[in-house]
Amino acid sequence: MPFVRDFGLPELLIILVIVVLLFGPGRLGKIAGELGKGIRNFREGLNGKSDDAAETPPDNQDKKA
Repeated sequence: MPFVRDFGLPELLIILVIVVLLFGPGRLGKIAGELGKGIRNFREGLNGKSDDAAETPPDNQDKKA
């Protein structure tokens, strides 16, 4: 595909302007934040880390049978 080689800075700026016009700066920030959270969760999943694994279950020693 020869058109991929000619994809430079002016084309990227045009695409960025179109995306900002379509979504608006506020919604674009929310989308970027959610994308960042998704990538972080994906990496933690690959490494075997999760918030649930870090929590320890509470002790039930205070309860009397």
